[in-house]
Amino acid sequence: MRVSLFATCLGDQFYADACADAVRLLRYHDVQVDVPFGQTCCGQPAYNAGLRREAERMARHTADTFVDAEYVVLPSGSCAGMMRCFYGRLLGDDARVKALTTRTYELSQFLVDVIGVTRLGSGLSGRRIAYHHSCHALRELGVRDAPLELLRGSGAEIIEWVAEEECCGFGGLFSAKLPEVSAGMADRKLETLPEVDTVTSTDGGCLLQLSTRATRQGGGPQFRHLASVLWEGLGQ
Repeated sequence: MRVSLFATCLGDQFYADACADAVRLLRYHDVQVDVPFGQTCCGQPAYNAGLRREAERMARHTADTFVDAEYVVLPSGSCAGMMRCFYGRLLGDDARVKALTTRTYELSQFLVDVIGVTRLGSGLSGRRIAYHHSCHALRELGVRDAPLELLRGSGAEIIEWVAEEECCGFGGLFSAKLPEVSAGMADRKLETLPEVDTVTSTDGGCLLQLSTRATRQGGGPQFRHLASVLWEGLGQ
């Protein structure tokens, strides 16, 4: 089985360690991984801004870059959601694009649903972890149980968070256009955060938003991408 990793913009610029850990997790499970050199942006920011022509161009480039991939895996529910849910609207009835989007998965979704991984040892035993459900992973891709299964299958204790399914306020362009509302949403969510060692999520944008606001408030737990938490759980 071969996977092409789509690192994403935020992964490349802010979470390179998570991208590397995603590759390590996949290779640990005997999946061959390549990282196509020509990848850029999935086009979501342009699409959200109403810049359809620019979004189409980026989507077409991405589709061309990954067209021969057996599977495309992203350490991002947001970008995976863009490809699976909106490339059809942008690029129409292109059969190659339709086939590609059905082979595109968020990392935890791929590990659980495609290759059947649910247990990763006990390296996270004793760790109290809160999980943030990113809007795109949860509401567009339907990814709810897979990351929790993997965390529990690594020995972690998942601590109930009453606001775990609430939006963090990042929302792509929303955070730039309405920063006060965006910050207020993150602060409200953090007010409900229980005492934990780590907050994790499938999406770097959400983690950036929450960790930044927590730092402004004077601290808090560590905020780490799911790929890095799971790799750590393997004791690597």
